[in-house]
Amino acid sequence: MNRNKLFLSTIAPDAAGTAKQCGLGLEIAEYCTAWNMDEKLSETHEVVKQEISGVSRRLLHAPYSELFPCAVDPKARELARFRYRQAIRLARGYGAEKLIIHGGFNPRLYFPSWYTEQSVLFWKDFLKEDPGVEIVLENVLEEQPEMLLGILQQVADPRLRLCLDVGHINAYSPVPAAKWLEKCAPWLSHFHIHNNDGFCDSHSLPGDGTIPMERFLPLAEELCPEATFTLEVRQASPGVLWLKEQGILEG
Repeated sequence: MNRNKLFLSTIAPDAAGTAKQCGLGLEIAEYCTAWNMDEKLSETHEVVKQEISGVSRRLLHAPYSELFPCAVDPKARELARFRYRQAIRLARGYGAEKLIIHGGFNPRLYFPSWYTEQSVLFWKDFLKEDPGVEIVLENVLEEQPEMLLGILQQVADPRLRLCLDVGHINAYSPVPAAKWLEKCAPWLSHFHIHNNDGFCDSHSLPGDGTIPMERFLPLAEELCPEATFTLEVRQASPGVLWLKEQGILEG
């Protein structure tokens, strides 16, 4: 894997230092919590400025708590739209290439058909205004790849692509990660890489879990040669070291 394709999530305290030391990019995660875009914006911005200083390649993760672009209630969709517009402005300001947004599915709230149907309506309307950044929809509780594929296929807009979170698949989907990859490859622009035991979304190191990352990651690069990757783990440096030891990351 070329270093230009790898990003480190700032959920890891050592992400910024490791990115600068190893010549990697950063995925800004501070705005996953929406209040950091409001009353805590000034202090959060100062933290982010220090993190990204000297790092030329950047992504931004949008907020997700209580945000449902798939909502049946129009007022709930309004809140999602408002927050995503805020995130877009921040992404542009930080020079982020992509904005990662959760699809929003909750199996206790939505039938899968509602989820796809309402999401298509939301994104077709949202993209009437050019976001200026590529938006990638991330799977979380979606159990089948077809749920997200139906959205992408019907919206049919190159500004909306997919982010495959491999750890979420392992914890929440009965479909193996390799099968998700095979089905979603034409729409994939980004990957979130972390591992777990198949039950708990622990964001463990890539070699610490039941996903055979040493096989999955080369296949992902083969099927999605233009895609980027974020190592979304709690300690970045050991994750980068594992990728190097496996011969996956150059250098």
